[in-house]
Amino acid sequence: MTFTKTTEQASKYEHLETMSVHELLVNINQEDKTVPYAVEKCLPQIEALIEQVVAKLKIGGRLFYIGAGTSGRLGVVDASECPPTFGVPFDLVNGIIAGGDSAIRRAVENAEDNNQQAWLDLKALNIKDTDVVIGIAASGTTPYVIGGLEACHENNITTGCITCNAGSPLALTAQFPIEVVVGPEFITGSSRMKAGTAQKLVLNMISTAAMIQIGKVKGNKMVDMRLSNVKLVDRGVKMVMDEIAVSYEEASELLKKYGSVRNAVDNYNI
Repeated sequence: MTFTKTTEQASKYEHLETMSVHELLVNINQEDKTVPYAVEKCLPQIEALIEQVVAKLKIGGRLFYIGAGTSGRLGVVDASECPPTFGVPFDLVNGIIAGGDSAIRRAVENAEDNNQQAWLDLKALNIKDTDVVIGIAASGTTPYVIGGLEACHENNITTGCITCNAGSPLALTAQFPIEVVVGPEFITGSSRMKAGTAQKLVLNMISTAAMIQIGKVKGNKMVDMRLSNVKLVDRGVKMVMDEIAVSYEEASELLKKYGSVRNAVDNYNI
């Protein structure tokens, strides 16, 4: 089977250095518009993986993202936003990047080429067969990610992936692959652009849908969010007011007493 990296194909735009800022923005935006449509084509794949994630979370499992470079950073960002947004434990959704946390800010040379390290990183976090590991790699060829998923299979751990090339080695390795084919980038090979956007959209879907399915949202509100700053406290107070029709001051007191919107509403008048 022939594998072609569309993410590495030449941009359809020539002589970018001769374009005005306006022309650059219009053309970048034109390319960006195609990404949601590419994601839409993958909804069945995304759904299948999310169902696996939800099933594991409901029996006490955890979700892990592994990736390198931009892909790894996107996984770390998505994982880090789950505790404040949904009030879940900090180790429920985990983002692991090749080269360790220092690679979030500065690239670590050759880290993505080690096909053994991801499994060592996962073992350091006590990976178990009740967990799910999602490999993220725009190219679909990153050894760090592929090696990690292969080791997961040897240990009976469910795997998925997010990649932007069809028929890649990563997609063929993962049990539940997601292949969002966005085509050539505006700057040839710069997969932080459309491919990165596609990965971010899919990660949003995975974590958001999973958290809703395990009961971390009520109606359309983040009732378990951590009240970690003034903005979020104010939002929480207004949520309580909407739910139980009390004044701002009363809602504020309930929130202080019970620590979350859910607890404040559930314990009102008990």
